[in-house]
Amino acid sequence: MTLETAPETARSAVATEGVAAETPTPSVPADANAHCPGVGSEGAGQADACAGCPNQTFCKTGQASKIIDPAPAEIAERLRDSIGSTYLVLSGKGGVGKSTFTSQLAWALSDSEKPEAVLAANPDMEAETTVAVLDVDICGPSQPRMLGCEGEQVHQSQSGWSPVYVSDTLCVMSVGFMLPRNDEAVIWRGPRKNGLIKQFLRDVAWGPQDFLLVDTPPGTSDEHLSLLTYLKQAGIDGAIVLTTPQDVACQDVRRILTFCRKVGVPIVGIVENMSTFVCPSCHQSSVIFPPTSGGGAALAAEFGVPLLGQIPLDPRIGKACDFGHSFLEEHPESPAAEAYRSIVAKIQEIAAQKAT
Repeated sequence: MTLETAPETARSAVATEGVAAETPTPSVPADANAHCPGVGSEGAGQADACAGCPNQTFCKTGQASKIIDPAPAEIAERLRDSIGSTYLVLSGKGGVGKSTFTSQLAWALSDSEKPEAVLAANPDMEAETTVAVLDVDICGPSQPRMLGCEGEQVHQSQSGWSPVYVSDTLCVMSVGFMLPRNDEAVIWRGPRKNGLIKQFLRDVAWGPQDFLLVDTPPGTSDEHLSLLTYLKQAGIDGAIVLTTPQDVACQDVRRILTFCRKVGVPIVGIVENMSTFVCPSCHQSSVIFPPTSGGGAALAAEFGVPLLGQIPLDPRIGKACDFGHSFLEEHPESPAAEAYRSIVAKIQEIAAQKAT
């Protein structure tokens, strides 16, 4: 059985290439070569990646481009009435703390109340903020551990797959719930990643959520292109881009900012993570990663986007993620918690402009 029809058996099936193939998608067939340019692209059937592909002739003659994938429209229909705002958490660099930031942002947002302007304009709306997290880092899923729900399973309901609820206002969906063991490797090529992301967006019954936060892997690869394809009609409200202060990180983050501009994804702002180290005991600050070219602030100025905040490096954040706890709840007076609250306020304000 496949992930498409049997999520309860997915834990034993998802980890290998031997799982039955999903129905081919018109954009990238399930049996396509790695780095398939897509059947509707100009290089379809002619690119170097197409050599030896069983679909090469079909694509080269233009027959494949006449097929319309219904998935983007189906996803738009499902998300239109269930998701308030969709934000991608991006970075061109690995190790800058995207998953850590996503989990703690989710905790913080789900523990906050909607702005007064939104509640005033919508008297029947609940004050609490509801948040869904989608983990599309398929080869390195971290959200189940960081949100304290590792070992939970995905269940089927009449309306689709049910996400795992961490609290009344926070839920998550991740391939990590489908692995038979925590150390199981997901050895998939692009088309299978593409298929699973489509299932997550189309088949998960997210329910009414104010925010959908999408935790992405580093770079600008298959997962990112799949998100753009399937969320094209539903819409992406923006990207929150993470960097660390040192120039080697900022250099790679420039690429993701350029990527967003090219594909038309609005940039909500930049977050500089691990900006300084603040000692939990004496509260003295030390620079661990020198911002030789100005760090996140200079990067934001260069691209003309907001600097959402600078989060200090605090070892207790890592400990909270290891144990699946909310750092802000455990250490509400810390400088890092204050930085997170400031970022949450800005994101709530941006979302409020859409809601009102």
